[in-house]
Amino acid sequence: MEGGLLNEKIKEYKQLLENTLRSSVQNLDAPSSLKEAMAYSLEAGGKRIRPMLVFAAMDAFGKNPAHGVTTAAAIEMVHTYSLIHDDLPSMDNDDLRRGKPTNHKVFGEAMAILAGDALLTHSFELIGTIPDEHAGADKKIKLVTGLAKAAGASGMVGGQAADMEGEDKELTLAELESIHLNKTGRLLEFSVLAGSILSGADQEKLTILSRFAYHLGLAFQIRDDILDVEGDELALGKRVGSDTANHKSTYPRLLTLEGAKQALDHHITMAREQLGLTGLNTSFLLEITEMVATRNS
Repeated sequence: MEGGLLNEKIKEYKQLLENTLRSSVQNLDAPSSLKEAMAYSLEAGGKRIRPMLVFAAMDAFGKNPAHGVTTAAAIEMVHTYSLIHDDLPSMDNDDLRRGKPTNHKVFGEAMAILAGDALLTHSFELIGTIPDEHAGADKKIKLVTGLAKAAGASGMVGGQAADMEGEDKELTLAELESIHLNKTGRLLEFSVLAGSILSGADQEKLTILSRFAYHLGLAFQIRDDILDVEGDELALGKRVGSDTANHKSTYPRLLTLEGAKQALDHHITMAREQLGLTGLNTSFLLEITEMVATRNS
């Protein structure tokens, strides 16, 4: 897929996602104040990397990525809930997210917590609404259990807990990688695997794509840590230096800034190599890999 055509595809799928996210909240039978808080964070923008990974995986298998939009929206809701809760005063205590005041700054802490809770639970309801012709019962079960595991105690939430406990401590590189493989990597990995499951991938392909996602997830977090040191606050849409302020171990802190950049290059190279082993048309996935490596926000 040529660059111009690929960019058009990304734009098309992103618009489809935005429409799905918007309508799924608007159609809820819920208090308007709660729906407003949910929509506020969902509509804050961003590159939508996780949903794009769902679409890109389906594209690699020659399937229609549009058939994955409900799953992509569910994953983005889980991601958004985690950001709302991460920003709370009891967690990272952030005032800005994607250039806008964080949810609790606008709606108050109680409503922000409820908005996150609602997004998390609605994500699983959404998967249940996937048309049977796009995902039968067996695939829906795999998607629900996979998302729950990626987002829960043995995945993202467990990583967040370990991250909080690691503040004010000198972590080893292995400990830091373990935190980020769970906190960031599991949901990224599930996004790739979800698109693959929807496409009917066999175990061999799932294993290779899981290794790809492993390296992509670490690269994503390393780039995040680098941007927290040398990123532009206006481009990032949030304050820089928050990791230092919260006394967190980071890749630049453990490896030096130059060492972190070398680690980023290593994991991006390994991610590309895994894609080369799939025997699939991975141009869309490669584009996202380059986006992770070079992003400024």
